[in-house]
Amino acid sequence: MAKDNSAQDKAKQDNPAVSLPPSGLRVVWREILRDKVAISALVLIILIFLLTFGGSIFFRTSNVTEINIADAYYGWGQGGHLLGTDDGGRDILKLLIVGGRNSIMIGLSVTVIIEIVGLVVGLVSGYYGGIIDSIIMRIVDFIQILPQMPILIVLVTVIPNYNAVTLVLLIAMFGWTTTARYYRSFILSQRGRDYVLASKTSGSSDFKIMFREVLPNITSMIIIDVVLTVAGNIGIETTLSFIGYGLPPSTPSLGTLIGFANDPVNVTTRPWLWLPATILLLMISLSINYVGRALQRAGDARQREN
Repeated sequence: MAKDNSAQDKAKQDNPAVSLPPSGLRVVWREILRDKVAISALVLIILIFLLTFGGSIFFRTSNVTEINIADAYYGWGQGGHLLGTDDGGRDILKLLIVGGRNSIMIGLSVTVIIEIVGLVVGLVSGYYGGIIDSIIMRIVDFIQILPQMPILIVLVTVIPNYNAVTLVLLIAMFGWTTTARYYRSFILSQRGRDYVLASKTSGSSDFKIMFREVLPNITSMIIIDVVLTVAGNIGIETTLSFIGYGLPPSTPSLGTLIGFANDPVNVTTRPWLWLPATILLLMISLSINYVGRALQRAGDARQREN
């Protein structure tokens, strides 16, 4: 027994990593590998990104929206168009590729802004607490009770020179509040930990404690929120474009393609106009949510091991 213990001690000394808990990345990857659905969803997301971002390399995006009435309403595979054409003779496959790319880019852009603003606000509110936390949370409460969709529709209508950048800023204007409240709840649980108190005792500045001590401890929560928020923001952009208040009409989007389903004739006799975009949106949303669930389980597993 003594020899076995000494052999184990010697192995730990020779390889210190043996006694250390697995890194966050290894835990995440291990949990994803355990879930075959999450693996399939991750592969599907990669394929969708290759299709939408890589597919546009093979044609000029400026020509996608050019109208050719002679080719209007071609069905599946007719006239050399794999997914047919719309009422303006535009190729549905090319519109799907460019529209999917635009919707994903808007979802990612909004998520970046939301995460940065929400993380900073949540850190400050949760770390300081007290009157600062109360003031910030009352502002958050006020913004959250506002009717988001009607306000967005009004702003889209009245803002001159409206474009994709404007849409990103408008969606982010309301979206950061939920993220800030989400991060605040985790910071409140961290502010009383020993490592925070030790840093305060040693004279570290609040900025250093928040961004160099507390922030790394909620990294897994950030990853989970980013993944799930992307799906939600893509859905918001698609909804606005579907009802005619999203991207400008000249800019393809999944929402504008699904908008063809507003016409009962298209629903029954021209499914190629709206069905591919609907399927692509469902694939994006479901795949991101399945990966997000796997990441959430990985975050819980890492907390248990720590």
